[in-house]
Amino acid sequence: MKIDLNCDLGESFGNYKIGMDEEVIKFISSANIACGFHASDPLVMVKTVSLAKESGVSIGAHPGYPDLVGFGRRNMNVAPEELKAMVQYQIGALNAFCKASGVKMNHVKPHGAMYNMAAKDEKLALAIAEGIAQVDDSLILLGLSGSQLLTAAATVGLKCANEVFADRAYEEDGSLVARTKAGAVITDEEEVIERVIKMIKEEKVKTITGKEISICPHSICVHGDNPKALNFVKLIRERLLQENIKIEAL
Repeated sequence: MKIDLNCDLGESFGNYKIGMDEEVIKFISSANIACGFHASDPLVMVKTVSLAKESGVSIGAHPGYPDLVGFGRRNMNVAPEELKAMVQYQIGALNAFCKASGVKMNHVKPHGAMYNMAAKDEKLALAIAEGIAQVDDSLILLGLSGSQLLTAAATVGLKCANEVFADRAYEEDGSLVARTKAGAVITDEEEVIERVIKMIKEEKVKTITGKEISICPHSICVHGDNPKALNFVKLIRERLLQENIKIEAL
């Protein structure tokens, strides 16, 4: 058995530091690097690409809505054409730094509200998939397991991968529990580890209501801005290796 272990990185901005990128990157196989809209800046992007290269970690673009104050987690009303342009702009920005460092971008994972809205909205999902395919059809679209993002990728002939979340609660329809609700973010380390193993071995996850639903995991996400991110990735990696589950980039 094998699984990709990804984390959202490069989300600092100017003098504002978010996450523990230098420590976390040692334990993951893929990094989703912010592209300047919801977080990051050119210098942070350069540093994070370089860090990923040095660590041998696969690189993905992490485009979000232009919302630095809200960290890209506030819904925005944008037309599909505008969303496509936003995604292409951000992929292009990160790709420039990848080329300058002599590394190839491997995947694209939308961020926050963009990710969650497109997971349910067919038109938004298609705009993202088309935007990626038009820039580089070798890129993999990383999207929520069972979501419209994966359907859209198949529609345009783009490779895709199912993402599941170690530290986020699920609704019964397979969507993530809104961060405004109690229990949306899971902080108990043992619970996170057991959820990960169950998702991989049984392809099931317990929802916030207690009901079990089916999922198909190709990549597990641990949020870089979670205060326990470093502990989570260390413990998850350790447990995966104990279970003879290989950690491998998409």
